[in-house]
Amino acid sequence: MHVAVLGSGAWGTAVAGLLAANASSVGLWCRRPELAERIRVSGRNEQYLPGIDLPARVHAGSRVEDVVEGAELVVLAVPLQRLRSLLLRWREVLPAVPVVNLAKGVETSTGLFGSEVVADVLDGRPVLALSGPNLALEIARGQPAATVVACVDAEVAGRVATWCSTPDFHAHPLTDVVGVDVAGAVKNVVALAVGMVEGAGLGANARAAVTTLGLTETAELGRRLGARLETFLGLAGAGDLVATSTSTLSRNHRVGVALGEGLPLAEALVRAGGTAEGVATAPALLRRDPDLPFVRDVVAVLDGQRSPVEAVTRLLTVA
Repeated sequence: MHVAVLGSGAWGTAVAGLLAANASSVGLWCRRPELAERIRVSGRNEQYLPGIDLPARVHAGSRVEDVVEGAELVVLAVPLQRLRSLLLRWREVLPAVPVVNLAKGVETSTGLFGSEVVADVLDGRPVLALSGPNLALEIARGQPAATVVACVDAEVAGRVATWCSTPDFHAHPLTDVVGVDVAGAVKNVVALAVGMVEGAGLGANARAAVTTLGLTETAELGRRLGARLETFLGLAGAGDLVATSTSTLSRNHRVGVALGEGLPLAEALVRAGGTAEGVATAPALLRRDPDLPFVRDVVAVLDGQRSPVEAVTRLLTVA
């Protein structure tokens, strides 16, 4: 079986390594030809996963046509805000096979979640969402982890979950794609808020309260959109939220910490490095559903209308 992973950041590269355990070959698309060449020569993606040797079955390339040729599964590992434009460019060359989306968040121009964007552009293909407490560097190191693979077609979800599973990485099938999308989007916003608590030195009680309130609002939004409550209590919900909100490997957490320390947003993003999806997702969520008080207070901090301490105080007051 040949699998194509489109996107060579830390998570895309880690997933390519995972899939190599069960696939005969894995094509890894790199936006920059020079990065593809470095991976081919060294067997590593030092820019995003330093010190990690990739399996020999992973083959990097910069031409999408070459990477997806003969693929039985396509994995999308690109930032959500670029997902639509890239899919429109690739649509004619992508094979008619299941497509797994790894991007989490809300498209700012449409208010759609990641899986909805994929389905909108690639109409007719089975669309899956993979999500859980999955920090890329830990998984690339072979540390144990678990995730969910969601698709409305239970048979497809089960088949792809099997392809993704290894002795150290356990993928569980699920059919609640909406719940997985909601949980994956909002947890990045919650991670910003939890980081603010830590950066401002507000203590463990405030951190626990903000985390809980964020999960509550996530589940309520999911309920309104038809998701199942158990999704938010599982790996894609509480599990992913805890990992993203507490680990220094999380860019959203690092941005929140910097904001809590008093840095303006632009400087916080530079210090965190990479894409922090929660920054774009928070205002997009509000446009999709204005009845999100937790998200609204985070947006007020991002817009410079409220300090992190003021926002956290408001969150705890209205709880």
